[in-house]
Amino acid sequence: MTTRTLIINQHRLEKRINDLAEIGKIGETGVCRLTLSNEDRQAVETVKKWMEEAGLTTKIDHFGNLIGRYEGENPDAPILMLGSHIDSQPYGGRFDGVIGVLGALEVVQTMKENMIIPTIPIEVVAFSDEEGCRFNKGLFGVRGILGKLEEDELDRTDKNGVSRREALIQFGCDPDKLADSVYPANSIAAFLEMHIEQGPILDVLEKPVGIVTGISGPLWLTIELEGFAGHAGSVPMNMRKDALVGAAKIIVALNEIASQDPDSPTVGTVGSINVFPDSRNIIPEKVSFTVDLRDIDINRRNQLEKQLREKINSIANEHQLSYKITEDTNSEPRYCSDRIMSIMRTECKQMGLDPVELMSGPFHDSLAMSYICEYGMIFVRCKDGISHNPKEFATFGDISLGTELLYKTTIKLMEKMNK
Repeated sequence: MTTRTLIINQHRLEKRINDLAEIGKIGETGVCRLTLSNEDRQAVETVKKWMEEAGLTTKIDHFGNLIGRYEGENPDAPILMLGSHIDSQPYGGRFDGVIGVLGALEVVQTMKENMIIPTIPIEVVAFSDEEGCRFNKGLFGVRGILGKLEEDELDRTDKNGVSRREALIQFGCDPDKLADSVYPANSIAAFLEMHIEQGPILDVLEKPVGIVTGISGPLWLTIELEGFAGHAGSVPMNMRKDALVGAAKIIVALNEIASQDPDSPTVGTVGSINVFPDSRNIIPEKVSFTVDLRDIDINRRNQLEKQLREKINSIANEHQLSYKITEDTNSEPRYCSDRIMSIMRTECKQMGLDPVELMSGPFHDSLAMSYICEYGMIFVRCKDGISHNPKEFATFGDISLGTELLYKTTIKLMEKMNK
């Protein structure tokens, strides 16, 4: 690999990533920092300290977002925002979200060290609860600052019965003052996010970084089936109302529906399931499970959703089950800014990089930001495409190249925004 001279400080970035990985560490390389947990708070305070050492003014808002600000020559101008998240899955890796926050911090710290004063304010943000695993609803912090939360979000509970409202209070936030943390309309000009790819494309093509062209639209559903419990040893098979059998058939149907066109990027997943009464010798009476259906083509995704709903109805009727479908998230695909992608292409060429341009199947904080400003994303190669797993890995060389590209993109975008 060709040796490149970097402006950003690779050693500092690597050390911070490794240090943050010690908070909530599981095993040798894993991380568990559920949103609004004690580990999350410790991580937020650690990054806050690094922001302040870099000369940023900081705050933790009432959504739990950590925000570091580098004041611009025109403090009233719309903000150029950089960032991602540092909360993790319960069985997660060291790099997911983290490189986007610490990479953004490295960008701004490098600007300050090179005495580059921005013409507009720049904010580095670690958004609260991007993952959505604890309360089954993600992108909380970023939707919060945009005033896009739903009515019942604070009432959602985790597996231990703790509500989001209670968790926010324990974290040090005031749920009654959320409105104080909402950004005024038109106050954010653009958003840049760097993230590991979480897929195998860059790794297979042996490319260290990629330019994201858009984010697939995720549809999240919760399916609840109800039958009738009975003794596993005495109720004949043809007389059963087995909710788990119905769920199993629906799960298989989802897999078949999402796999119809092998050339399409459609994906369908059931990642969580609950069975009641959860006993080996009782026929399951109630089952609830999640559905995650994604596609870059909204019309195709809508057609597949229709097929799935028809299957749920027919399977429930076949097994004499009642059912309920709850829509938890429904986002359309969102495409990246042409202007930002053009800047990235130019800067990649000057760095001697030949990046791949690719879609993102997973959603990111950028998805929410795309509704209020232009956005751009940089992907960093992820070994074997493994993510949401302690084996998740990206080299610090690749991360540094991605951060260098983020730095150069930030400088050029800021210049263009000032014209």
